[in-house]
Amino acid sequence: MNIVIIEDESLAAERLREMIQEIQPDSKIVAMLSTVKQSVEWLNQNKPDLIFLDIQLSDGNSFEIFQEVTVAAPIIFTTAYDQYAIEAFKVNSIDYLLKPIRQDELRASLDKFRKIREAFQPDLSGLLEAMQQPKPEYKKRFLLQYGETLRKIETKDIAYFYAQDKYVYLVTFAGQTLPIDHSLSQLESMLDPDHYFRINRQMIICDRAIFQMHAFSRSRIKIDLSPKAPKGIESLVSIERSPLFKEWLDK
Repeated sequence: MNIVIIEDESLAAERLREMIQEIQPDSKIVAMLSTVKQSVEWLNQNKPDLIFLDIQLSDGNSFEIFQEVTVAAPIIFTTAYDQYAIEAFKVNSIDYLLKPIRQDELRASLDKFRKIREAFQPDLSGLLEAMQQPKPEYKKRFLLQYGETLRKIETKDIAYFYAQDKYVYLVTFAGQTLPIDHSLSQLESMLDPDHYFRINRQMIICDRAIFQMHAFSRSRIKIDLSPKAPKGIESLVSIERSPLFKEWLDK
């Protein structure tokens, strides 16, 4: 935590620094300023986490700082005067400590700041964890076996899959039709959803296999595929899948 002390009495500033670091050793005092002018110049260039601010400085009232620079950091006022309390709470003040500052009061102010900070600081741990997690690995190729023969088919070369007579087949962009030992439901989880979509109970298609589309009855969509769908297989987006299909295409 980066802290700035703005105090024109050097002994008071040093005592405050010692007390802060005794209470919160991990804090860092990044600047000790003594005038309005110094404070405006420094705050124009830097953004601390917390400011300890005396009200009466050697060259004026510290409220003049806020007329010259926008201060976003919370402020704990430290002063020998209590008549400024109302005005102090108009400018990011989270506490108002009267001199001489007692250690228990300072500790309470720092605890108050910590609680406020935690309440308004977003928890990024979940987001960072999600960003660091590896992306899902989708099927890059299929190994097909026919008797003693093995054949490798790259997923990027597959135009669509279809189910017929209790069997599932893949069709390549080159027009080859080959049986595959997976159900369409299994294939849905294996294929990259950015490129493959199940349009109905019988078919999963690749976006690159879409040649043309036509509006069909009952809000359905008729798709002309390349290569063409085999006889008996309808390349028709079902009623319930049509809204999802449109979203998929419109990404």
